[in-house]
Amino acid sequence: MNQFTTTSFNDVRTTFQNIWGYEDFRPPQGEIIQNLLAKKDALIIMPTGGGKSICFQLPALLQTGLTLVVSPLVALMENQVQELRSLNLSAALLHSELPSFKRRQTLLALDLQQLRLLYLSPETLLSAPVWKILCQPQLVINGLILDEAHCLVQWGETFRPTYRRLGAVRPALLKSKPPGTKIALAAFTATADPPAQKIIKETLQLQQPAIFQMNPYRSNLNLSVRIAWTPRGRKQKLLKFIQDRPKQTGLVYVRTRRDSENLAVWLQEVGLGTASYHAGLLAEERRTVEADWLSGKIPFVVCTSAFGMGINKSDVRWVVHFHAPLLLSEYVQEIGRAGRDGKPSDTLTLMSEPTGWLDPEDQQRRRFFENRVRSLQIAAQQLVKKLPPQGEVNAVAQQFPDGAIALSLLHSAGQLNWLDPFHYSIVKSVQNQPLKELVAAKQMIQYLTTKQCRWQFLLNAFGFDKEGANLRCGHCDNCRRV
Repeated sequence: MNQFTTTSFNDVRTTFQNIWGYEDFRPPQGEIIQNLLAKKDALIIMPTGGGKSICFQLPALLQTGLTLVVSPLVALMENQVQELRSLNLSAALLHSELPSFKRRQTLLALDLQQLRLLYLSPETLLSAPVWKILCQPQLVINGLILDEAHCLVQWGETFRPTYRRLGAVRPALLKSKPPGTKIALAAFTATADPPAQKIIKETLQLQQPAIFQMNPYRSNLNLSVRIAWTPRGRKQKLLKFIQDRPKQTGLVYVRTRRDSENLAVWLQEVGLGTASYHAGLLAEERRTVEADWLSGKIPFVVCTSAFGMGINKSDVRWVVHFHAPLLLSEYVQEIGRAGRDGKPSDTLTLMSEPTGWLDPEDQQRRRFFENRVRSLQIAAQQLVKKLPPQGEVNAVAQQFPDGAIALSLLHSAGQLNWLDPFHYSIVKSVQNQPLKELVAAKQMIQYLTTKQCRWQFLLNAFGFDKEGANLRCGHCDNCRRV
């Protein structure tokens, strides 16, 4: 790593103190900041609340030029940009929900090189008006940051296929810039097991990345899983859990928008103050729910995974998964929103009894997910026979239903390369690729049914075998039973 002089790094620390008011960096913030200032690639895995955002915001503000932050959710971008603007820092965002005049305003500021940080989704990054400006030779781009990089693994093949094209972004931008230009590429996430790290590194084409990985173990989080024998029993278990913790701040995670709305209505009917939150709400509605929860006006929110990323509240005392997430990485992300102040906090996951006879909903949800993944995979293999050896993404997406998803699945299976973010080339067929999502979903089921220490299971799953060896945390349901 390029080492800065003591004086220059003291300047970095002073800027940090002046803007954010903290006395010093938490390890490994200082090293990550030096790495990005030296224009080196990095993969950063730090628990929720570990101060990831500062690691790319500070280098962006210390340099002349632009840093692009690719972010998965509008709510997350809005929260971070709002925070930066409150500190009078040069940041903006672009997303599809913005009024056209605000969009024009931001594009003009981008064109005039007035921004240090620009937050945008993968889809907006590769939209024609934005891409045209970014490719101007005079526009200085210092860094490309992928925030919440686990979304590339969770969503990149079947839900947000544009994620699979991000590895072609840097080479394409560099072609339009003066010779010798360097653009740092860094991926930040709270959770990535070894297979997920490999996918992130390969998909983004990270070059000799420095890897900063912090252990996800949190001694203040008490983990538990309980069987709900019937749909009514599931509701009653949730109700008792919440009533046992009066006036405490919490979050209830569900799988779908409809679940979020229906459960919030039922909880309101039994006298609890809450609200539903999901990506289908209008921006103003989301802001209102967030503000009410942050201020304590409502103690808890019934939400999908759209809630929580980037929302900073330290005193969350509990997190309930009314439905278990499909992936272990989602689970660790979401329980990590509890107890960020270091005080004891409880997490509960409710699951149907394994046979599914009395309540088949969990099995139906898993089966729906598995069938969807398999059918998309079959469609991708059929599509590859119809595609020209080289082509353009938008043309395929217009001609075939789920065409963009099929291309991302082919890329994941090693059957396709991106020539640039918009054009592909088919490569030699690769057969019998295991479906990564299905392998990952099985791991979640193993976690729910394990008899071992839950924290030990999680540490092993995320590659911390040494730390997990012989661990008995003493504060998960399995340890407490012994």
